[in-house]
Amino acid sequence: TDEIKVRHYSPKTLRSYSVWVRKFQFFTRNKEIRDISSTDVKEYMKFLAVRQKVSASSQNQAFNALLFFFRHVLKRDFGDHSDTVRAKRTKYIPVVMSKEEIDAVLKHLSPPYDLVVKLLYGCGLRLFECVKLRVANFNFDAGILTVHDGKGKKDRTVPLPRSITKELQAQLEQVRDVHQQDLAERDWAGTFLDHRLEVKYKNAPRELIWQWFFPARTLTFVPQEKRKRRYHLHETHVQKATKQAVTRAR
Repeated sequence: TDEIKVRHYSPKTLRSYSVWVRKFQFFTRNKEIRDISSTDVKEYMKFLAVRQKVSASSQNQAFNALLFFFRHVLKRDFGDHSDTVRAKRTKYIPVVMSKEEIDAVLKHLSPPYDLVVKLLYGCGLRLFECVKLRVANFNFDAGILTVHDGKGKKDRTVPLPRSITKELQAQLEQVRDVHQQDLAERDWAGTFLDHRLEVKYKNAPRELIWQWFFPARTLTFVPQEKRKRRYHLHETHVQKATKQAVTRAR
């Protein structure tokens, strides 16, 4: 965990790498760490490809997790794995929905999910990037949206679609209202913020510009602090709402 956090990897990477290392440990029947070798890795990758028939992307994720584990945790040579059994990525042509199909789906989405999908579609955002947007990311005067720490830890700016400017500004007003309600809460500690930022800017969690643009409906109690914080809209809620809208739109 410490090795991943030091390199500022995402929480998703931490979770997935931890899962693969535990599965590898189970495969080796809890063999002592000092006895684990690159041969065990080859056998495990062969097991995933031949016996379990997992997808190429899952195999690559498992391989990268074990590579990280060997190099940065065990501080040992990973060995040559050029002959390791690996599945090849299949080439496919992505299915792109037409504008009419998108409009049909949007008719069956209620706020804020409809606006989330419009941003995904209009700005080319990944879902995790969209739900993690904060007020500070929007520049309505310039008509641009700045996306921080996207995939690969690269920042980028994209134009805001003019057709949804009014909806975005209406959402901002709702964020302001939620923020005022939170400020009135006695045990509200602010929004969830990167620990480094919170140490540097102690008042940032309570400032409007750092609030989530798509806040969760309820506050989250943090046992360690014995106070409440506001999280952002969860990815799974967007996925569920979109799937239901697609079904209704047929």
